[in-house]
Amino acid sequence: MLPYLLNLAILLGIAVILAWSLNVLIGYAGIFSVMHAVFYGAGAYVAAQFALHVSADFMLSTLVAMVFTGALAFLVAVPVLRVREEYFVVAAIGFQMVASTVFITWEGATGGMGGLSGIPPAKVLGFELISPAAYLVLTLACAAVCLLALVALVRSPFGRALKALRDDETAAIALGKHPVKLRLIATTIGGAMAAIGGSLYAFYVSFVNPESFTLDYSVLLMAMVIIGGAGSLLGPVLGALFITVFPALLNFLQVPSSVLGPVQQIVYGMMIVLLMMFMPEGLVSAGKLLPGRRK
Repeated sequence: MLPYLLNLAILLGIAVILAWSLNVLIGYAGIFSVMHAVFYGAGAYVAAQFALHVSADFMLSTLVAMVFTGALAFLVAVPVLRVREEYFVVAAIGFQMVASTVFITWEGATGGMGGLSGIPPAKVLGFELISPAAYLVLTLACAAVCLLALVALVRSPFGRALKALRDDETAAIALGKHPVKLRLIATTIGGAMAAIGGSLYAFYVSFVNPESFTLDYSVLLMAMVIIGGAGSLLGPVLGALFITVFPALLNFLQVPSSVLGPVQQIVYGMMIVLLMMFMPEGLVSAGKLLPGRRK
């Protein structure tokens, strides 16, 4: 039972980091991206290749993955952010499909459908992290660093400018803010942070393949942010907790594996519909509905 709980906690920590990284786009910059799994996958592949051919040092591998993925996010955002609203969503889906095809066909870099295997254990300060408990500590440490970085970002002039742009673009422009520039930086930051989750995942499972970085997972990440509450630090945590733990709870029930997936999708869809109706700000706003609390 303990190994299962440790595994669940590690995957939850990775999901929280990914949800936070997407929240930079959705919650603060107002960019509804459905291609975030691409940056997650790019970070995982770069960290895996670096570990296989250069060094298994986690911090160095993750840094390289962040630089590469941040640059990729910037290059992708330059043309994509020039379109607005529903056209942006279509462009993002198109890029996700192109990236998924690249992950499958570029066997020299990604291993194709067979993926990359034999990734060595992560090394931190010269120590190999072999036990799940040690890796959970690493995951929590990475999550703590991401949280501190996000707090600093949100409280900075750049973070306030992002929120102003999200709330009223016309007013932000009148104050001298440059929308495209702000969104480019936000996308770069979100992509680089997603690479941390990708690196953690690659080292933890010792194997990466395209099935983990599909459009479905991009939508699932968006669901984490929306269900939990976009534009807050706690919201993505609650969303990731729901999305990650709920399937695990179903495993304890006598639910046939053939219907497990459809049941999950139905519940996720109903949850989003109900939240949009009764708690449009997400689970993070649930306290406002308690008796005696001001709305």
